[in-house]
Amino acid sequence: MMPANHSTPDKTTKTGSPKTGEPVYLAIGKLQRTHGVKGEILMDILTDFPERIKKGNYVYIGAHYREYIISTIRPANKKYLMSFEGLEDCDQAAILRNQMVFIKTKNANVLPEDEFYHHEIIGMTVYDESGNSLGTVNEILVTGANDVYVISPQEGEEILVPAIKTVVLSIDREKRKMIVRLPEWD
Repeated sequence: MMPANHSTPDKTTKTGSPKTGEPVYLAIGKLQRTHGVKGEILMDILTDFPERIKKGNYVYIGAHYREYIISTIRPANKKYLMSFEGLEDCDQAAILRNQMVFIKTKNANVLPEDEFYHHEIIGMTVYDESGNSLGTVNEILVTGANDVYVISPQEGEEILVPAIKTVVLSIDREKRKMIVRLPEWD
């Protein structure tokens, strides 16, 4: 039940999770350094679907989501070397260093029924097994082992829920509802 890709809307928390609503863009990579003299730039891959990044695809780069068309793309270890139409040399490509690369959410892969994008989880109402409302998912913490859902109740302190199948019993996309079995802490 772990979310697949990280989403980045206009307003985010410090972890990159959206606060509300469906984002317009999803992050798929982060540009690093230029390579050679023909405008290639190295991209760290942040998507679970790198095979969908192809020559001719539109991507949106940086905080203002400037549109570019991928001109060339090739694997380089666990990254991609790519160039963009209109950027013909390393000096032109250098302006994109350290920028995030996005696709439009509407162009994202449809996930299997038991996988979710972060923007689908944020804002869901969470209930325990008895049907008691626990609050709303306010944030997703990305940890090494599994994501953790931060639930904000009407009253009281936040509840941290690990995104694992033994705790998250069901998620209903349509009803925006999650049912959890809270871990018992000794």
